Amino acid sequence: MSVKAFELVPAVERDLLMGDKARINIECIECCGKHLYVGTNDCFIHHFLLDEVASSKGKLSYSTQKLLHKYLGLKKPVAELRAASALERLIVLCDGMVFLVDMVTLESVPSAAGGGAKIRGVTAFCVNENPVNGDPFCVEMGVLSSKRRTVQVYMVYEDRVQLVKEVNTPEQPCAVSIDGYFLCLALTTQYVILNYNTGASQELFPYNSEERRPIVKRISREEFLLAAPGGLGMFANSEGASQRAPVNWSESVIAAAVCFPYVVALDENFVTIHSMLDQQLKQTLSFRDGRLLQDFEGKVMLASTKSVYVLVPLPLERQIQDLLAGRRVEEALVLTEGAQRNIPKDKFQVSISRRILQQAGFIKFGQLQFLEAKEHFRKGELDVRELISLYPLLLPASSSFMRCHPPLHEFADLNHLAQGDQEKVLRCKKFLISYLGEVRSTDVVNGCRDDVDTALLKLYAEQDHDSLLDLLASDNSCVLTDSVPWLEKYHKYFALGLLYHFNGQDAAALKLWIRIVDGELQDSTRSDLYEYIVDFLCCSSSMEIVWKYADWALRKDPTVGIRIFTKRPVGKDRSEVNPDEVIAYLVKHSQALLLYLEHLVLERKMQKEKFHTHLVVLYLDRVMLLLSESPTDEGQSFFRLNCDKLLLERATLHGKLEEHDKALHILVHKLRDFPSAEAFCIWASSSRDPAYRQRLFHLLLGVYLDGSPPGKGQAAGGGEMEMAAVDLLNRHGEVFDAVRVLRVLPESWSLQLLRPFLNRAIRASMHAGRTSQIALGLARSENVQLLHDRVKRRKPIVVSEKKGCHLCHNTFSEPSVVCLPGGVPVHVHCAAQRVRDSPTKRQLANSGNHT
Repeated sequence: MSVKAFELVPAVERDLLMGDKARINIECIECCGKHLYVGTNDCFIHHFLLDEVASSKGKLSYSTQKLLHKYLGLKKPVAELRAASALERLIVLCDGMVFLVDMVTLESVPSAAGGGAKIRGVTAFCVNENPVNGDPFCVEMGVLSSKRRTVQVYMVYEDRVQLVKEVNTPEQPCAVSIDGYFLCLALTTQYVILNYNTGASQELFPYNSEERRPIVKRISREEFLLAAPGGLGMFANSEGASQRAPVNWSESVIAAAVCFPYVVALDENFVTIHSMLDQQLKQTLSFRDGRLLQDFEGKVMLASTKSVYVLVPLPLERQIQDLLAGRRVEEALVLTEGAQRNIPKDKFQVSISRRILQQAGFIKFGQLQFLEAKEHFRKGELDVRELISLYPLLLPASSSFMRCHPPLHEFADLNHLAQGDQEKVLRCKKFLISYLGEVRSTDVVNGCRDDVDTALLKLYAEQDHDSLLDLLASDNSCVLTDSVPWLEKYHKYFALGLLYHFNGQDAAALKLWIRIVDGELQDSTRSDLYEYIVDFLCCSSSMEIVWKYADWALRKDPTVGIRIFTKRPVGKDRSEVNPDEVIAYLVKHSQALLLYLEHLVLERKMQKEKFHTHLVVLYLDRVMLLLSESPTDEGQSFFRLNCDKLLLERATLHGKLEEHDKALHILVHKLRDFPSAEAFCIWASSSRDPAYRQRLFHLLLGVYLDGSPPGKGQAAGGGEMEMAAVDLLNRHGEVFDAVRVLRVLPESWSLQLLRPFLNRAIRASMHAGRTSQIALGLARSENVQLLHDRVKRRKPIVVSEKKGCHLCHNTFSEPSVVCLPGGVPVHVHCAAQRVRDSPTKRQLANSGNHT
């Protein structure tokens, strides 16, 4: 696909060059800055001064002035010209001879003493644009000889040339280009690269110089452009490899040049321009009688036999804009990327590259190719408001955004783009939702977070998107004044409450939510909104808000509403609520008050008497209400407990107070519930020692045996109390002290009644006695073992008939002795007598048999 990359501008017209001399033809050209040198077939050099002239529309032309022309006197065409501006010399090839002329006067430079300024027998030469010699007043040059298969390397000075290297070649070279130490040569049958410093060579590909003219062109550091078979322009580096794809030009190409990112080729009738980036033909210019094509420091010049032209490149930005205008996005981006890599930043600014990417993104957006559009927007660092502004009313009224000028696209707004197609509108809105969701947490939205979040909120609300609540529940910058009417328009009242909450307006949020629960507003976002409000109040740090709206929650459902106080977390932002304040607040909510007191007493285990008493009072109120339809008289709990009802509760309360005699009296004499009396003793003595349990059971037995209430029989074998006492003894005989029981039992009771009790008591007594004997025996055995161990650790005490007792001084006649403290042996009877005489003295430490 074509693109206008260059314009052909005349530089030297025919009349200015040759006047009326029709036989004069151009053979070579050289340009150095504004100075143009033209060599002709009549052995003249013409010197022109070129001035660029830009029109008011920016179109470039040249004003040319002829300064001088000079005849060289050799009667042969001037074959080649090269400028050495540092030396103010032209290097001229004419009639097989290379020599120097002055750039200003065009006079031949005489040879210096001891050295010549001419080289004979030359077919071609080239200048090293990447010299290895550090001398700035010296030019390196490669020369091909007509008589030898060699390449000679010369140093060119102001008035002499000096041979520094001669490299042999396998075939006669016919074209050469040099870069550093590397020589790229077209031999008779092939192209090669030689390193004249190391002698290393690399064959490239075959080539027949008899069929077509070879082309060897240095295009960059250690890289060359070659004319290959098949009409290809091949690239090769110093290692013999190609890092660029070839361009497909004409079979009859006679010259080539590079002006990035294009390869310009000349044949007999046309100038073709290919891109080095995608190898496509971009432009073709008609150019009859073409003879020369060369580039001079970025300026590409063409020559026919009679005239000289400059191939002026259009600015890359203009080329790219032309491509974008033709919707050729991929080509524009390839050109942009290549410009970024190869052109200095000051000549192709980063901002231009970004703008091109943004334009490409909008073109793809208009084509609904959203993935590509998003990638171009990302790489081009698009101000996201450029995209948002396409959607009517999405930007908040307070936004100061103004669209880029010149504009990045041709769309007035989304309606203009979609042309009434609502499906396109919907797809564009879905894309914007996705794109804004991705970029809102990145640096792309720095400085415009309010605009982005507000636009996203409006899109979420309009599209009934699930992410609306996520946006409002997280850190956001939605503009309140713009968002409120939009959320109200789409009946997103719960979301509006979240927005109020995020902006510190909890009272407004609660009012809105309460209206939803009460049915004044319709919003089905949350079916559990009432529970949500309760949890919201539970976590609120403002007690003013809590006191204000808890009443509504408690009236709605006290069992759920009380969670405001029972589930309230305690943290650095929330101090614990005083229970007394809560109780006072809950007075008018009896059910909630009961639940709160249960929370304090049963869950939090608070040991405050007033909370326990208050809870008991409420329990009693509840029980009395259930027991009687008539309300109970108001009074103190003590009087209520003395009523004929709730006896079991009274007994339990006495037990809690450890008034066990009163509790048992109620259970036995008022309720006549003997199993409960026994169970009470077991419950009250749980986790207590055996003596405490024994005391309770004796207390119950005493209640049974004490004075009978009116109407109770007195017969030994009959009556409820006596039978209860007998059953108690027979069931729990092991708990009682048998001797104490026998002392209190009536003498009229028969042993047959108490047989189970007596059997258990005797067995328990015998078991306890035997257990005590076993324990005593084990203790004695342990004591003997300990004494034995101590004796073994001590030194032996020797007694004999020759030693005497320390107490009576008589000798020992038997081995049984007692040791006094200090290991002194005495008779056993002497030690016993000493103990009897001195009972307050300390007991002997050790005793035993020693030999």
